[in-house]
Amino acid sequence: MALLRVVTPLILAVYAYASQSIRSVSGRGVPKVHVESYEVTHKVTGEALPPLDTVYLFDQLIDHNNPALGTFQQRYWVSSQYYQPGGPILLMSGGEGDATELIGYLTNYTITGWLAEKLNGTVVLIEHRFFGESNPYPDLSVESFRVHNLQQSIDDYEYFLKNVHLPIPGGDQLGPDKAPWILFGGSYSGALASYTMYKKPGLFAAGYASSAVVEAIADFWEYYTPIRQYMPQNCSADVQAVIAHVDKVFESGNEAEIQSLKDTFGLSDVAHGGDFAWALASVINTWQSLQFSSGPNTTFFNFCDALEVKDGEIAGPDGWGLEQALAGWGSYYKNGPFLLSTCGSLNSSTLATCFDTYDPNADLFTNITVNNWNRSWYWLLCNELGFSLGGAPQGTPTLASRMLAPEYYERICTNFFPEAFRSPPNMFINADRTNRLYGGWNVTTERLIFLNGLRDPWRETGVAVDGSTNLGSDLNPHLLGDGYHATDMSIIDGDVNPSVRAVQLKALQYFSQWLSEWKPSA
Repeated sequence: MALLRVVTPLILAVYAYASQSIRSVSGRGVPKVHVESYEVTHKVTGEALPPLDTVYLFDQLIDHNNPALGTFQQRYWVSSQYYQPGGPILLMSGGEGDATELIGYLTNYTITGWLAEKLNGTVVLIEHRFFGESNPYPDLSVESFRVHNLQQSIDDYEYFLKNVHLPIPGGDQLGPDKAPWILFGGSYSGALASYTMYKKPGLFAAGYASSAVVEAIADFWEYYTPIRQYMPQNCSADVQAVIAHVDKVFESGNEAEIQSLKDTFGLSDVAHGGDFAWALASVINTWQSLQFSSGPNTTFFNFCDALEVKDGEIAGPDGWGLEQALAGWGSYYKNGPFLLSTCGSLNSSTLATCFDTYDPNADLFTNITVNNWNRSWYWLLCNELGFSLGGAPQGTPTLASRMLAPEYYERICTNFFPEAFRSPPNMFINADRTNRLYGGWNVTTERLIFLNGLRDPWRETGVAVDGSTNLGSDLNPHLLGDGYHATDMSIIDGDVNPSVRAVQLKALQYFSQWLSEWKPSA
C-alpha cells in the first residue's frame, strides 16, 4: 500500500447557479439512511434473525470512577446477517443523538454493514450516554451531567467490549481478547473513535473515523471556508455581499436601518443582532447535510437559485450584486419553506422566539427531560469541544456575520447551565485542554483510518486540515476524497461518485490486511 493520502480530482460539475436553528449547531453528525424493512435473514443459512430495530439493553456503569454508584441501561442494536465465526465485530457509535435514527448503519447501505458483508462481521450500534433513552439519571440536569464527558463515554466502550454478551451464537465469548472489534464513527463520533483508540491502545483491533472533528476549536470560523470554496461562486459572491451589508448596518447603530433590514427577511421581531445573524447563517449551514446522492434539489441549492436566478436568467460568477441578492434572500425567507420548516411558522413573533437565545427562561434552556439531544450536546460543547461557528476575521472573506463570535455561544452556555456557569465559560481554555488530553490533529494511532472530504465544512477540525504536517502512515492512513460531511459512510454515495467509492475500497483493503494479522490474546 503506497499512497495513503488519496487526493482525487474534482469529478462533478459545479452548478452554474445554483434546518438549522440554534437548536442544531452540529447538524447531527453522520448521514441518515432510510430502512425499508427491519426484517432480515442470515445471508448464508437463510435463517430468520431478530428485526434490526430490536432493542438490547446493557448494564453500563454510571460512573467509571465510582462503580459503587451502580449501572444504567444503555441501548444497543445488532445485525448478524453477515456474521461467520471468527469475523470481526463492527461497533458503530451513535454519537450526539437518538441512535434509533442510525439503524440504517446495520445495513449494507452504509459503510458498517457493507464492510460487515465483505468481512463476515457483525454490526453493533451503541447509543451514547445522555442521548436517546440511554441516560444514567432520569433528567438532564447539571447534577446528572457530572458524569457526562468525553472520558466517561470512552470508558463506556471499554466496559461494553469486556462485559457484553452479544445476542449471537457464542456471543458471550467475543471480548476484545478473543475477537477483533473495529470502532466506527463519523463527525463527533468519529472524533470519539480517535480519542478512544488514543487513550486505550490495543482495545480495538482497528478503527474508522470519518470526518472526525478531532481538534477542538473554540472560534471555528473556518467552518465556512470549504463551503465558500465549493459552493456556486455567484452565490458565494452575493452571500458575502449581503453579510458585509448586514454587519455594516448593525455596526452603524442606526435603529431605523436595522429594523428595515430585519423586515426585509421577515425577521422583524428578532431582537438581538447575534440571533439575527444566526437566522441568516442557518440556511448556509444546510451545506453540511449535502450528499452526492441527493442531487441539486436541496435546501442549499434552492436558496442559491433564489439569489442567482432572475427572470429566467442566471447570474455570472460575480453574482447580481447586493441589491438583487438582498431582495432574493429576503423573498426566500419571507415566502419560502425554509423558515417554516425550521421554526414551524412564518409569524414574525414566532420566528423571534425560534431564534431567541437571550431569554434564559425559554423552554430551549429550561427543558431538562431526557432525549433532548441539543441540551446534552451543548454540555459537551461548553465544557470540552467549543466549535462556535462564526464570521471570519477582518480581511478574510466570510459567509457568516462577524456578530457570531465565541462570546455569543459562551453566553448561551450560561443560559443552558446557570448552575454550572455563573459567568460564561472560556471555550478556548476548554478546547486546549481537550486537545492535550486526546491528541487532536497530532494523533498517529496505529490501525486507525481517517477519512475526510474536501467539501466538508468540518474539514479544518480533522487531520486533513490545510497545511497539516501529520500526513499519516501505512498504519494510520489518511484518506482524502471529493466528499461532503461523512459522505464515505454512505454506500449509496459511493455508487454515484467514484471518489467516494475509492476511499471505501481503500478502507476495505486496510481492514482485510489488518484482520488477517490479528491474533487473539486469550
